[in-house]
Amino acid sequence: MATTVHHARSGTRGPENEAGPLLRLLLRRRGLVLVVALLLMILAGVAGRGAGDKLTSGAYLDPSAESQRAAEALTQDFPGGPANLVLIADAVTGTVDSPQAVERGRELTAQLSETPGVGGLQSYWETPDPSLRADDRRSALIAVQLTGGEHAAQETAARIIDDIEQDSGALEVGATGPAAVGLAVDEQAESDLISAEMVTLPITLLVLLLVFGSAIAAGLPLLVGAGAVVGTLAVLGLLAELTTMSTYALNLTTALGFGLAVDYSLFLVTRFREERRAGRSVEDAVVIAVRTAGRTVVFSAVTVALSLSALLLFPMPFLRSLGFAGIAVTALAVLTAVVLVPAMLAQVGHRLDRADLFAPIRRRITRRRARLGDDRLTWHRIAALVMRRPVPVLVSVSAVLILLMLPFAGVRFGLLDHRTLPAEHRVAETAERLVSDFPAAAEDPITVVLPGRDATPVAELDEYAARLSTLPGVTSVDSVAGRYVEGQTTETTGEQANDLNARYTSAAGTWVAVTPSAADPADARSVVRDIREQPAPGPVLVGGSAATLVDATDTIADRLPWALGVIALSTFVLLFLFTGSLLIPVKAIVTNLLSLSATFGALVYVFQDGHLRWLVGDFTPTGTLETTLPVLVFCIAFGLSMDYEVFLLSRITEAHRTGATTAEAVAQGLQRTGGLITAAAAILVTVFLALAASNLTALKVIGVGLTLAVVLDATIVRGLLVPAIMRLAGEANWWAPAPLRRLHKRLGLTD
Repeated sequence: MATTVHHARSGTRGPENEAGPLLRLLLRRRGLVLVVALLLMILAGVAGRGAGDKLTSGAYLDPSAESQRAAEALTQDFPGGPANLVLIADAVTGTVDSPQAVERGRELTAQLSETPGVGGLQSYWETPDPSLRADDRRSALIAVQLTGGEHAAQETAARIIDDIEQDSGALEVGATGPAAVGLAVDEQAESDLISAEMVTLPITLLVLLLVFGSAIAAGLPLLVGAGAVVGTLAVLGLLAELTTMSTYALNLTTALGFGLAVDYSLFLVTRFREERRAGRSVEDAVVIAVRTAGRTVVFSAVTVALSLSALLLFPMPFLRSLGFAGIAVTALAVLTAVVLVPAMLAQVGHRLDRADLFAPIRRRITRRRARLGDDRLTWHRIAALVMRRPVPVLVSVSAVLILLMLPFAGVRFGLLDHRTLPAEHRVAETAERLVSDFPAAAEDPITVVLPGRDATPVAELDEYAARLSTLPGVTSVDSVAGRYVEGQTTETTGEQANDLNARYTSAAGTWVAVTPSAADPADARSVVRDIREQPAPGPVLVGGSAATLVDATDTIADRLPWALGVIALSTFVLLFLFTGSLLIPVKAIVTNLLSLSATFGALVYVFQDGHLRWLVGDFTPTGTLETTLPVLVFCIAFGLSMDYEVFLLSRITEAHRTGATTAEAVAQGLQRTGGLITAAAAILVTVFLALAASNLTALKVIGVGLTLAVVLDATIVRGLLVPAIMRLAGEANWWAPAPLRRLHKRLGLTD
C-alpha cells in the first residue's frame, strides 16, 4: 500500500537562511511593526466606535420570502393591519373609563397618531371595542402599526416608549409587540456584553497566566485579540452601511476574535519555547515557529473562515451578517497573530518567561515529571491506553456521543419571541399580560393579502373566505365581509361594516385574517400549507408567524445541503493538501459531525425541553429551538473543531514525515498538542461562557452550544476518538492514489 511518508530534509541551511524576505524584514523592523500595528488599532477603534448603533436585532428571516412580502404589504398599505407595537395602559386609580383615564387615553391616542412612522392604530378610547379592555376594566390597549422596515420600526418604538415613560399621567403604560421586543433585545445584548466582560475578564486573565506561564507571554493574546476585535468593529460599521447587520455580530466578534487570538498565539508561543529549549537562538526559534506553527495557524484560520462562509449561502440577514463578522474576525486574528506575535517574540526574546506568578508551582510539577519520566506524562499515558485498546475506546466514545445525540430526533423548530428576554423584563411581562388579559387581541392570525382590490369581486372573496374557514385547524376567518366559521358568515351592522372596510381594505387591495386553532405557530404550519394550496381569486401572499416559520424552515432545508457541501468539500480539500491523505479528511468530517450531533441533542434536551436550568441559568422554555441557531452553532463549532484537528494533525504528520510509524506519530502528536489543545479550549470555554451567562435565551443557546462543542472536541474526540480511529487504520491513514500524491507533492504545502 502506498503511503505519503516524507523524510527529513538534509542540508546545513539554518532556519534564519530559510526565512522568507517578509519574515526577515519583520524581524529586522520589529519595533516599527509594533508601532504601526498600534496606530492601526487606534484608527480601527475610532472608526468602529459607533458600529453597535448601526446593528439591528431580528433579521432572522429571508426578506424575499412570501411571508415577509405579506408583512411588508400589510405594514405599508393597510393601516388597519396587525400591530407591531402594543401598549397596555393601566389606570393609576379607578378604571380606564374614569374621566382622568379617558382624557389621558385620548391625549395619548392623538399624540401617537401624529407621530412620524405610525401608519395606523386602534385605541380603546377611540373605538370602545370590548376586546381592547381587560375584564376588570383596569387596563386597556392601544395597538400601533409602525411603518418602515424592522430597524425603522424599532427607532419609532424607542421614541414612543421614551415619551410614555416620561409622561404617564393618569395611565401607566407598558409596551410589547415585535418592535418593542426587538428594541429590548438590542439593549439587553449590549448590557449583557458589558457585564459578561467585567465578570469573565479577570477569570480569563488568570487562566491566561496559568496557561502562558508569564505575564509577558499572557499579554500576547490580549494584544492579538484586541487587534482582531477592534479591526472587525470597523469592518462591521462599514458593512452596516451596505447591508443589514445583526446586533449579535458584536457579541460573536468579541468572543470568537479573542478565542482565536488565544489559540493562534498559544500555538506560536509554544513552538517558540520548544525551539528555545532545544538550544535555538531567539531569532532562529522565531523563524522555526513561524515556518511550522505559523503555517498551521494560517491553515487553521482558512478552515474556520470556510466553515463560516457557509453562513453566506443563507438569505437570512442574521446568518449572513454573522458569517461576514466571523470571517472578518478570523482573518484579522490570523493576520495579527502571524505579524504581531513573531515581532513581540523577537522583541522580548529572553525576557518572555519573566514575571511568572506561578513559578513555584511549575517548578514542583517539573520536578515531579522528572522523577516519573516522560512515559508517565498524562497525555502520553492516554495515548498509550488508546493504542493498546483502540476498539473498546472507539465503541465506548461513540456510544456516549450517540446517547447525547438522541434527543435531537425530537427537535421542534420555532421563532424567537418575547420569551428570549428574561421573564422579569418589562417587555416580556407586558407580553404575558397581553395573552392573559386580552386573549382576543393576543391572537396571532395567519394573514392572507390579496393585492388589487378591484380585481377581486366581492362574491369571489366571500366564497374564498368561506372556503378557508372550513380547512382543518381553522377556527375562523375575518374579512371585509365579516367573520366566517365553518363556511358560514355572521351578519354585520352598518357601523361594523364600516369598521371592517377600514380595517381590511385599502387602495392597494384587501386581506383576510385566518385564526388557527393551534396557538403555537409550530403547530399551525399545516394550515399555512393548506391555504397556499387553495385556489384564490387572484394572487395572494400568506403571512403571519406560522407562515414565517414555514418559510424559514423551508429556506434552511433548501440551503442546508449546499452549506454542508461547501463545508465538507473545503474541509476535505484543505486536509488533503495539509496531509496528502484521503482517509484523514473523511475521518475528520465524520468525527466532527458525530460530536456536533451530540451537541445538538444536548441543546434540545436543555433549551427545548427545559432541563438543567439550574446549571445553565434560568430561561423560559418554549418547547422549540429557533430555526437559525443550530445552523449558526454548527458552522462556528465545525470551524473550531477543525482548528484543533489541524493543530493535532500538524504534529502527527511532522512525526510521520521524519520516519515514525503511525502509532508512534499519533502518540507523539497527542503528547505534544494534548495539553496545548486543552489549554486553548479552557480559555475559549471561558470566553463562550460569557455568552452562556447572557440573560437572552438566544445568546445562551449559542454560548452553551459552543462551550459543549469545544469541550467534547478538545477532550474525548481529539484525545480518544481520533487516535483510536488512526490506530485502527494504521498506514492506510496516509494512502492516496499516485496521481494525487504527485499533486500533493507538487503543491508544496508541507516542509
